[in-house]
Amino acid sequence: MRKHWQSRRGSMITTVTLHAAIDRTLYVDKFGVDQVHRVTREVNEPGGKGNNVAKVIRQLGGQVTATGMIAGNNGVFIESSLTERGIRTSFIQSAGESRVCLNIVDESSGSSTELLGQGPTMSEAEVEAIKEKVQGLATQSSMVVMSGSLPPGAPDTLYAELIHIVRSAGARAFLDTSGTAFRVGLSAAPHFVKPNEQELAEWLGHKPRDVNEWACSAHRLADQGIDEVCITLGSDGALAILNGKAYMVKPPSIQPLNTVGCGDAFVAGMAYAGERGDSAESRLRTAVAAAAANAMSSKAGDIDSSLFEEYKHLVQIIPL
Repeated sequence: MRKHWQSRRGSMITTVTLHAAIDRTLYVDKFGVDQVHRVTREVNEPGGKGNNVAKVIRQLGGQVTATGMIAGNNGVFIESSLTERGIRTSFIQSAGESRVCLNIVDESSGSSTELLGQGPTMSEAEVEAIKEKVQGLATQSSMVVMSGSLPPGAPDTLYAELIHIVRSAGARAFLDTSGTAFRVGLSAAPHFVKPNEQELAEWLGHKPRDVNEWACSAHRLADQGIDEVCITLGSDGALAILNGKAYMVKPPSIQPLNTVGCGDAFVAGMAYAGERGDSAESRLRTAVAAAAANAMSSKAGDIDSSLFEEYKHLVQIIPL
């Protein structure tokens, strides 16, 4: 199957971000309400979970196309910033302005306060346009990664519909979302899902008590026709069911600077290594090392290559 994909498509991964954003981080000496603050440093990044995945795939050396919805001047910044990183873009232009997600970092305490913008409402015409766009890109891709929340106006069934489109085109569908979009998306049997602890507990209706319950929950997902299930457990690593085999993956011991985007880096590692045809253990090692490297950057969707290579040797893979 791997050779068939490469001969027909070439090596490309597509990421879908329907709720793109500018991730703006403002650093202040000491943050407090009802006060005026002078910003000591500002960082602006093209954001949205799928775009974070695309950035890490490119840093790992993969070829990637970013699609989804962008709007206005904020959308121009998102697209141009991705292009500067060597990422091919093929977005749908929407009315209004892409959202801004603001993170205010208090440098005295290290605390952060997040304000997440809403973004433009998706129209019925834009829903049809993104289906057509994804269909075209899926025919050129080995896999299509769909990440993040659905924007206002998007039907709850949209990810499920896109998964059917991707599968019909012969590509593998990756899904990383939460809530109703996750539950409905599962009905379309994506190739890969990556719920975190909170997202899985929401789907189950309760939080598993130990590793055995986590494993049983992962098997429940796999039994719905999903080839690859990865449950990310923060500093405890991940529990994975890949083609019927279960693994516990332990990350290197680090003191993280930033946990935002670590899940996206994990997905990027799985997609990149999977596109190369790596073994299950090698894919998990790449994914967890990428997540750990992202945790040592102040930006989401950003890894240092030397740290990544160091962490790959420290990841532990334990077959269950």
